[in-house]
Amino acid sequence: MDTGLYTQVDTDRDPPGPAPREPLLPHRDRVYALLREELLGGRIGPRERLGEVRLAGRYGVSRTPVREALAWLRADGLIERGDGGYFPVVPNLAQLRDLYELRVTLELRGVARALEDPSVRHDPVLLGAELERWYALRAAPPRPDPQFVVLDEEFHTALSRASGNPALTEALTAVNRKIRRVRMYDFLTQERVDTTITEHIEIMELVRGGRLDEGHRALHEHVGASMDVVLEHARRALTQMALHTGQA
Repeated sequence: MDTGLYTQVDTDRDPPGPAPREPLLPHRDRVYALLREELLGGRIGPRERLGEVRLAGRYGVSRTPVREALAWLRADGLIERGDGGYFPVVPNLAQLRDLYELRVTLELRGVARALEDPSVRHDPVLLGAELERWYALRAAPPRPDPQFVVLDEEFHTALSRASGNPALTEALTAVNRKIRRVRMYDFLTQERVDTTITEHIEIMELVRGGRLDEGHRALHEHVGASMDVVLEHARRALTQMALHTGQA
């Protein structure tokens, strides 16, 4: 810990009073945050209608903040208007293929820019911290769970952020959010979880060790080395989601 960031306590001062209370979020912001979390976490089914009256009752607010929150979520691309109200957005195969292709492009660009420009260096602190986390996961692998997708996203976000281009990371984060509710059903077997952990560690070790050519190839293989592979990932994810949400 960098103790230079902290000042010495002045024991001659009067003890501080109670900490100020954090301001309460406006109803609209609170409803937006809660609904967004439920959508991204897959806790709202793909066929579930987001009715204003029901949501207002659930969150103890009037319909106005619910209506405003739904408008924001629609602008985020997380919900869409259908017959009788709003529903979660679930990409079809063509849309998912395009989003997966974009994800692959963004993922690889973070490493490619360092290959092309020797002055670009991945942040060793960010890489080291993320690598330690995956070492711990390898030592005690989590059980298969759709929420493993969040850990997967955090790995790829950290790798992108370490490359030093915030715009790339922001774009990657946005794409991952759009495909999360489909990708989350890709982590339902122990083999899939264990393989992901192993590949993440390999990629991170290669990049941290400056073996960027090998790291780029390993990352490409991990996220999809060809459009056929990308399309197969998309098909498999949609199939798993259908099977586990009763849409099959």
